[in-house]
Amino acid sequence: MTRAVLLALNLALILGAQDATEIIRHSVDRDATNFERFKNYTFLERVEDRRYARNGKLGSKEVQTYEFMVVGGRPYGKLVERDDKPLPAKEARKEQEKVDKESAKRQRESESDKAREEKDRAEERSYLREVPEAFDLTVEGTDQIEGRPVWIIGAQPKSGYRPKMKRAEILAHLRGKIWVDQADYQWVKAEVEVIDPISFGLGVIKLAAGSILNFDQVRVNEEVWLPAHISVRADARLFYLRNFRQELDVTYRDYHKFSADSRVVE
Repeated sequence: MTRAVLLALNLALILGAQDATEIIRHSVDRDATNFERFKNYTFLERVEDRRYARNGKLGSKEVQTYEFMVVGGRPYGKLVERDDKPLPAKEARKEQEKVDKESAKRQRESESDKAREEKDRAEERSYLREVPEAFDLTVEGTDQIEGRPVWIIGAQPKSGYRPKMKRAEILAHLRGKIWVDQADYQWVKAEVEVIDPISFGLGVIKLAAGSILNFDQVRVNEEVWLPAHISVRADARLFYLRNFRQELDVTYRDYHKFSADSRVVE
């Protein structure tokens, strides 16, 4: 292989890495705008929580469905179903009372209280801005999802990465792939694997290597990308005493744009 060919290959690899980083950086910037639009939608969220015994058999399963609405300018989730059945009338009334109570509370909030809430919501996702710095990113190819061209971006933890915020420390223990829409620069799907054990809650729960998270989004009303499906398969240890496996399956449906004329009804 000639020196010129080697130089061309090295240049292509460098440019590819730069392109992948810019794609992800651009997508993270777009996510902030997308997140602001998200709070203007109502939807249903179904959460299926499965826990397995040490022998691998299903130990318990819980299914809850929440109706998310806009209360005081922010999303609020009301439990509406359990095990895919409507709540009994008495419990449904209690859930509605919670909505009314929260609505009254938010109406009493000062402008500074509202600003602080919005800041907290934004900070929950601000660690995503560290993704381009935390990973070695490469364009592994292209594909189509629902007829839309996407880039496939591989992400491997970057050696020597030091997070700027504590929430971002988790990034050093992950690797995965991200499918990015070529037109909107939004994450269409992501597959994430835990490669080093991660501790939560002062070490109360320790997530084992090999745990997997999958995330899918869908384009709604030709203006916003919203969650469609999230699945988590995790092996964990509780208090260093008990090992358990948990699977979460979360689906979203019935997205509707909220308007000032909307109201909550039974």
